[in-house]
Amino acid sequence: MDTQAIDQFGQRLHGLLQQHPQGLSEHELLQRLREQQDVAVGEARLDDSLNLFQTHFILFHGLYRLRETLLAGKDETLRIHVLKIQLLPQREQDTQALGTHDPLRDYYLDWSNLERTSAADVEAMLGRFWQRYVRQDRRGEALRILELDAGADETAIRSQYRRLAMRHHPDRGGDTATLQAINEAAALLLGKGGNTP
Repeated sequence: MDTQAIDQFGQRLHGLLQQHPQGLSEHELLQRLREQQDVAVGEARLDDSLNLFQTHFILFHGLYRLRETLLAGKDETLRIHVLKIQLLPQREQDTQALGTHDPLRDYYLDWSNLERTSAADVEAMLGRFWQRYVRQDRRGEALRILELDAGADETAIRSQYRRLAMRHHPDRGGDTATLQAINEAAALLLGKGGNTP
């Protein structure tokens, strides 16, 4: 896609977002573009990870370019997140933020990231995403077992572990399964890989 085509795509995105001041999710924005038969995004196929990645990348490349244009114009800015893409009035801190480092912005504005990403790369990214998701899910469950909040530090984890281990120890009338769950939860949260803290 050449620069002129990308700029025209940005203008179409701007027009669509002006029609939806409450903002749109990435999915909703793609639906609106497809309804208009926008050739920039084509037809994302759910059974093709590379195609989905390419569609997502083209959309976000256009959105980040649009945000750069809007910030230079001093009137509007753009909130960019897969769950909410929204035009907002520009504030002074938005123009100051123009010079700050934003790794996502850098990634999506570099067209070579699209060109050099293969199907295998996309599958690897998806694999890493799911590993992080499962780890986060397991962390949430471990916090629940230890009756801790998400912000618990190592000291709080160790203290709560000792308290619960004492309360649920079989020698004190507790049961082995509960103690094992407590041990595993603490080990996961403390990065012990299954070794009791």
